[in-house]
Amino acid sequence: MKNRLRQVLVVAYYFPPMGLSGVQRTLKFVKYLPEYGWHPTVLTVDPLGYPAVDETLLEDLRGKNIEIVRTRAAGPGRVFARRETVRLPSETRRKMMSRISDTFFIPDNKIGWRRRAVEQATLIHRKTPFDLIFATAPPFTDFLIGADLKARTGKPLVIDYRDPWLDYPFKFYPTPLHRFLNRRMEQKALRASSHVITTNRTVKELIIERYPFLTHHDVDIVPQGYDAEDIERASRNGSLASTGARDRKVMRITYAGVFWEDRRPDHFLTALRDLFEEEPSLRGRIEARFIGTFRDHNLKLVERLGLQDSVRVLDYLPHLACIRELQESDVLWMVVGDSVGSPGKAYEYIGTRKPILGLVPEGFMKTTILEAGGKTVSPGDIPGIKHAIREFFRDFESGNLRGPGEEVVMKYDRRSLTGAVVKIFESLVEH
Repeated sequence: MKNRLRQVLVVAYYFPPMGLSGVQRTLKFVKYLPEYGWHPTVLTVDPLGYPAVDETLLEDLRGKNIEIVRTRAAGPGRVFARRETVRLPSETRRKMMSRISDTFFIPDNKIGWRRRAVEQATLIHRKTPFDLIFATAPPFTDFLIGADLKARTGKPLVIDYRDPWLDYPFKFYPTPLHRFLNRRMEQKALRASSHVITTNRTVKELIIERYPFLTHHDVDIVPQGYDAEDIERASRNGSLASTGARDRKVMRITYAGVFWEDRRPDHFLTALRDLFEEEPSLRGRIEARFIGTFRDHNLKLVERLGLQDSVRVLDYLPHLACIRELQESDVLWMVVGDSVGSPGKAYEYIGTRKPILGLVPEGFMKTTILEAGGKTVSPGDIPGIKHAIREFFRDFESGNLRGPGEEVVMKYDRRSLTGAVVKIFESLVEH
């Protein structure tokens, strides 16, 4: 470790105590950067108007002397400026609000934060000059802030795509002009960047193909991951959110996260119903659990399918309690309908070393789950999902359920992944 810690400004609109999976990647980088000789300062917003709050996440940074500089929120979020949490809207209302936002705010409804963030970052730089800027998105306003700061300070800029920008499957472009303006902004951010990070190869190739001024050497893949310390702490100290003793004769299959757009429980639940109709003896032997916000229309579907006795819904849980629930499960499942998204839950599932059922299309996510020893089925293939659940249950009964091998698990350790990011940082600063 160097005598002087290098300083990195982390631009992240989403950051704890905001909950949900979108903050985990940034939080863990910030947690482990000091071990590699880099001291982060986080530039974010006031912790108000979040759909989920998890104060326990900030315990990761306790005692590390990491400064978190918060400013007022921007855009529609300011409506909730006096409320810590807001109720997650129905999916219909969320879609409508998202499309209205994409129509009137480019690149996103956080664009109002841009000027405020740049001014605050300039003050930070005057007080304690940073050696590098790290901007993570979405929201992609963060990239524009990073580009502004690169122009103002001359410091290297690394941008981190947690999701694709122009190719995001749920981004709404009401007119060709909207798409053109987003592309022009993305191009500006990429030209300003000193290096680019993506979470998967698909996004890397899309970016390089669209913008010929980038080469494969300009873009590195640093995948999503899990924190081994979280896994250990949950095993040692985590308390189950469920009540009563665990019935080890019942196979527990668990989903953690929020359902939205094409990431829905409908086909999984229908397959479970069909399995019970074909093999009534399995009812009472398989339990489906859902951790996180479960909307009213999802609950109504459970009732329509007659699965009330086989489905247990838990609310949003603090992160370690969620991991503990995953550890107490027998099979973990996930769904993603596109080939570009990198759901963080998949890698946390791998970290728990549990078997995974992935309802995923062709692409890197399918490859990742198969590499981890899981099973994959097309998201809409109800007979295939039913067959996979049946196979998992047979392995459960025979004691042959197997999770990913240790060599696969180690690939996604957050501490090691932070080391990969630091190598990029080091290549961009003067020694």
